[in-house]
Formats: sequence, C-alpha cells, structure tokens
Amino acid sequence: MIILGLNTYHGDSSACLLINGKIVNAIEEERIRRIKHWAGFPSESIKFCLKDAGINISDVDYITIGRNPSAHFVKKIFSSLKKITNFSFIKDRVSNIKKITSLKSEIAKELGVDKNEITAEIIHIEHHRSHMASAYFASPFEESAILSIDGFGDFSSSMIGIGKGNKIQVLDSVTYPHSLGVFYTAFTQFLGYPYYGDEYKVMGLAPYGNPIYVEKLKKVLKLTEDGLFNLDESYFLHSKEGVAMTWDNGAPDLGRIYSDKVSKEFGTPRGKSEPLSQYHKDLAASVQQYCEDAIFHILNNLQKSTGLKNICIAGGVAQNSVANGKILQKTKFEKVYIPFAGYDAGTAIGSALYLYNHKLGFPKNGLITNAYLGSKFTDAEIENVLKAEGIKYELHNEAILIEKTAELLVEGAVIGWFQGRTEFGPRALGNRSVLTNPGRPDAKEQINAKIKKRESFRPFAPSILREYVSEYFEIEDDSYFMEKVFKIKQDKRELIPAVTHFDGTGRLQTVHKDISPKYYALIDKFREKTGFPLLLNTSFNENEPIVNTPKEALDCFLRTEMDAIILGNCIVHRKDQ
Repeated sequence: MIILGLNTYHGDSSACLLINGKIVNAIEEERIRRIKHWAGFPSESIKFCLKDAGINISDVDYITIGRNPSAHFVKKIFSSLKKITNFSFIKDRVSNIKKITSLKSEIAKELGVDKNEITAEIIHIEHHRSHMASAYFASPFEESAILSIDGFGDFSSSMIGIGKGNKIQVLDSVTYPHSLGVFYTAFTQFLGYPYYGDEYKVMGLAPYGNPIYVEKLKKVLKLTEDGLFNLDESYFLHSKEGVAMTWDNGAPDLGRIYSDKVSKEFGTPRGKSEPLSQYHKDLAASVQQYCEDAIFHILNNLQKSTGLKNICIAGGVAQNSVANGKILQKTKFEKVYIPFAGYDAGTAIGSALYLYNHKLGFPKNGLITNAYLGSKFTDAEIENVLKAEGIKYELHNEAILIEKTAELLVEGAVIGWFQGRTEFGPRALGNRSVLTNPGRPDAKEQINAKIKKRESFRPFAPSILREYVSEYFEIEDDSYFMEKVFKIKQDKRELIPAVTHFDGTGRLQTVHKDISPKYYALIDKFREKTGFPLLLNTSFNENEPIVNTPKEALDCFLRTEMDAIILGNCIVHRKDQ
C-alpha cells in the first residue's frame, strides 16, 4: 500500500510517501527550491520522494491532499457573498480550488508522463482532520484528546476531537472568520514583522516585556463558555476583504490582516526597521500571554468534557513552543504529543495517515520519533563536491571524527554539522545544524555575528542527552522535536548562558541514542571532556531554508565565518581554506 501525501498550492508545500503505514520519506519544497515557506505545487518534493523510494508514480495507490475544497462549501459561498467585497480574492480562491482538483494533470506534466499512467485515486482530506491525524496517528496513545489550531484551513481555524484506536471523532470546530492564529498573526504584523511565518519572533520577544495589555486584548478575542473563542471582527479585515495571500516565485506573501481599529486602540504600528520600544515588548508579552490563556482555556474544557489524560496537538499555533512547555502545568492532561511538523507542511503526512488509518482501517503503527526523512548523501558524494570546489578536507572514521569535532567544540569553535537525512519540519535536530559550546558567554553574539545576523532577542536552543534532562530542567519530559520550552534550573543557568533565554528558559531537544546515534555520540564525547551533556544547536542556514545538499552547506560555510564544517565523515577547517 503506497500513499503519496501532499500539501499543495499553499505555504510550506511538501510531499511524503507512506508505505504500508510507515513514513519512508518526506521533504518540504523550500529545501529544494531554496525559497522559505515555498507555496504552490510541490513538484520537486514529489520527484524526490519517488526517486528516493525507487518507485514510479504508477506504483502509487493513493494520492492524498491535506485540503478538501468541498468542506463547508455552502458556508464558504454564503460568507463570501454576504461579507467579502473584494471579488479578486474570491476569484483567486476559485482558481486555487481548480488547481487542487486538476492534480493528476499537473503531476503528469511535471513528471513527464502520460496522465493515464497515474492510476492512483486522489483523496481530499479536510485540513484540520489532516492536522489531527499528523499528531494522533504518530503518537504513542491508543486513546487521546486532540486539538488542531491554526490560522485557517477549509474554512475552519480550530478543531477538537478524540482519537481511539484507528479512528478520529470530531467533537467541535471554530469556523471562519474566528481564529486564534489570525489574532496572533495580526499583532505580529502590527509589531513590525510582516512576513509569512514571523510569529516566532513575537514569541522570542515576549520575555523582555510585561503582559500588561491582556485586559485590552480581551476585547479583540473573547473566550467563550463552550470552551472555544471568537473574534471581534471589527479589529480585522479578513471577514470583509479576505486574506490576500500571493506566492509570486513561490514565496508566500500575506496581506495586512488587522483593521485601522487596532491602530486607534493600540497606537501606531511599528515599522519593520524601527527600534523596539518597551511598549512593543510589553505588547508582545501580552499577545503571547493571552494566546496561552486561550490555548489552556480550550484544553481544560476539552479535558473536562472527555476525561482523557493524553493530548495531541497540531496546527500552526502548535508551533508555539512556549505554550507547549506549560501544558502539563496549566491543564490536567498528563501526557502530550506534538508532531515534528505541526504546521501546514505536516498535512502531507497527516492526510496520508488519515486515509491509511481512519478511512482504510489499518491499525496505528505507534510512536513516531524520527523526523530524519529528507535527502541523504554518501561520503563519496560529499568528497566529489569538495574536490570539485577545490576544498581541502580530512576524512576520518566515525570514532576519530567524533573525537576531533568534540575537541573543536571544547575550544569554542562554531561548526556546521551535516549528517544523514535532512530533517522534516522547522527545526534542525542534529543532521543540519550549527553547533557550539553552550558554556560560552559570547556564543550567541558570535553566531549572530558570524552566521545568522538575526534579531538579538531571539534565543538559541540546547540539544541535551535524554538521561540528563532532570539535572538541567525543572520539568522532565521527552522533547524529540524541540517543540517545548521549559525552565532551566536556577543553578544551571549561569553555566550554560548561550542556551538560557532572558526568562531562564530553553527550548530543548532531547537526544536519544537509538534515534540519533551519531549526534548522541558527539554530545556524549563533549560531555566527557567538559561535564556538559548538551550543545547549542541552531539550524544550518543563513537567512534561507535549512541547507539540504553538501553544496548548499559548503556555500553557507564559505560565505559565513564558521570555524569548521563536518560533512558526513569529512572535516573542513576555515584555516585551511
């Protein structure tokens, strides 16, 4: 049973292959095309998945898409005719639906095959059901409450339900125009971060402020007695004008969401190059706090109504790792699972899992902890790239490589670490990472100066050996995909300043020997030399998608000031070039 799952004609376009219930590969189109959040048809991702698995499109039994144009169709038409006055928006939506429904022709054209060779049945899975499936069917639970929450998808912004065995039951949903994701994005734009996916910057800025405007925000978004929420539409433009998302050359561009009423009540919007004031920091803190309040309001009511102790969460808002780290404290849920791609890229996987488990009736395959699903390269392929570029390098067996890399890290070097398969999802998890010593007080400044050149308030994250979590963090939990932020213990914060955020927290990745053996061995060797069972881990990129190929990694190394790069078992030193 072969299922090709897609997220298409939307931001974070992607593809995956599910073979007999197992995800064998997955990749986001941005990694190949080198444009962040690439939107449109994921032709290169499809080609990669088929080639990597050694199959042809004719071998595929089903093609799933994490969107269903017919979902809430009557509501969509009625709302558009009643409220939306921007008819170009309606025209764009109709065009998008036509593209989704003519998928076989598009695939055939991109693959250079006859349309009749594609015998797979195309299945459209509602957006939020795809999100829910990406979390529940990847979780270790046989029964769990489920929350999907994001901006919008198929006219809904949130959906709650129950997963039991191989079935998902939807209990309720929040429909257009009400959305917690839209609320957060609107204030992200207001705070001077206009680009698609900038919400994480507000989350990083929030600890520098005080949440003194929460009461004011309660007029914008209201929590309701049924355990959900609604927006005061007068603060937003989307219900009347639609959300203008375009993707010229594949880069998604989201139009302004908030109305002039926000400016009247919250002041002049910040320009993206304008200095940050304390007011901006306090507003960011307030938006983050109230977003958390809304999430816990939903979760507590869901737990109370279901009586369940497990929770699975997906959707764009599920990427709010600060909120995720507080779930066990702020709700009565006892265990939580969040997938490695909770945002829209993950609907490619979720739609495939929903078909396989819920519709076709196959049993769950159990916990998914491995996000290493993308491109991979042999040492021979890496050496060919280095030789072609005239780069001096050392080739070692793994034991010596680990020893030498650990020595570099002890000395305070900033290194690029390129290993195995590319990660699927927003985080580098030790295969496409930039690493350094977390004990260096100046490490954050060094990485920003040498490579990232990003906002100074944004934190860097620790990768820690699973066995040592309780020594460094106030809460002990698995965080396979760097999806939760926890408080670092008071007596450890000064020891690891490079990964301790302003508020004493860290967005941790727990590194497991059976999941990431080479990365585990490197951190363990670093522990032997320094006593620290963790490293600073940030994504291997420079204002671009995370590097995918050896050539992209080498190019990033050469145009930045990293001290060394480790590609497979090859070491390249800055001083030798």
